[in-house]
Amino acid sequence: MPSADEVVQRAKRAGRKLAARGDVEPFLAMDVLRDAHRRAAQGQDICHLEVGQPAASAPRAVLEAARAALDGDRLGYTEATGIPELRERIAAHYAAAYGVSVAPERVIVTPGSSGGFMLAFLALFSAGEKLALASPGYPAYRNILKALDIETAWLETRAEDRWVPTAEDLANLDDAESLSGLLLASPGNPTGTVIEPDRLASLCRTAHERCLWLISDEIYHGLTYAAPADTALRHDPDAIVINSFSKYYCMTGWRIGWMIVPDALVRTMERLAQNLFICSPAISQLAAVAAFDADEELEANKAVYAKNRDLLLSALPQIGIDRFLPVDGAFYLYADISDYTNNSLDFSARLLAEAGIAATPGRDFDPFNGDRYLRLSFAGSNETITKAIDRLDGFLKAFR
Repeated sequence: MPSADEVVQRAKRAGRKLAARGDVEPFLAMDVLRDAHRRAAQGQDICHLEVGQPAASAPRAVLEAARAALDGDRLGYTEATGIPELRERIAAHYAAAYGVSVAPERVIVTPGSSGGFMLAFLALFSAGEKLALASPGYPAYRNILKALDIETAWLETRAEDRWVPTAEDLANLDDAESLSGLLLASPGNPTGTVIEPDRLASLCRTAHERCLWLISDEIYHGLTYAAPADTALRHDPDAIVINSFSKYYCMTGWRIGWMIVPDALVRTMERLAQNLFICSPAISQLAAVAAFDADEELEANKAVYAKNRDLLLSALPQIGIDRFLPVDGAFYLYADISDYTNNSLDFSARLLAEAGIAATPGRDFDPFNGDRYLRLSFAGSNETITKAIDRLDGFLKAFR
């Protein structure tokens, strides 16, 4: 049987082409993770600061619920929109955390937030339409959009606006590009910036006035270090909110997330989910119900991130990195490394090879200025961050 590479090469020789939708950029954070795992397998000690993956496991209550499901549940298909118990618990969370009333029927359980973005992009935008994204931002947004032949219109953020787009930016871009939608993220990845309630309200209002679909990525909610993050639903009940159990709830590999959508979109999302995914993993759904009962454990995890954040904010200026974006939330520090390089990809590769630090090049998040930046995830242990700071100090001294 020919290999996949042989099939591809044979197709090219015969004049057949691969679909353009598959020609997307790599997710560089995952490339770095792959390379780091290979080096670790060869015996190199690696400090993992490349991906946003909590060092802690899923909460005990989640693990216990999963074990109970294995022992007593058939774990077959569920409804495409999710099991009723989980949808009801998520709806209750919005009332408790934000004072927002959400009917359980508006909750769509998805295979991670990635499944939510796929459903939203497919349901809301036709090929050739334009969605506004802030730069820097999560790379999978633009890569999924490209695969779906939906165009990206960039809102380039500025330091004076705390790296958050403004309503004026949005209005000007819509005038120039004829937008169909806006995607916001707060706290942001890689910036860590939280959009203040007044700014969020202004953006929601402008999007509504211009008849733009508003998608709000809220997967880092719960992970803020001053004021809590606000939900777009408080300012626009028709916003499409996407969240996940991966980050605050420490369930990355369980591939379970959710969306809040307007009533008018529920059946559309259900039909798409039925055909694309059938359903989210049953065991993950059953276990996720218990995640809302793990506040004490989850807040203890957050305290570890807060200490890591303090360590980096204190140590980095002392070792030669003194410019970084706000670290209001999430567990990332986006550092300006232009004193050392204008090629973040090469810098990241050398950092891994020479210092055993896996970090993500800024090119992943910003096609314009990302070569001047490096993202450091501080979702690991205090020991990992302390070791990484010491290694980074030595690397920067040698790098000069």
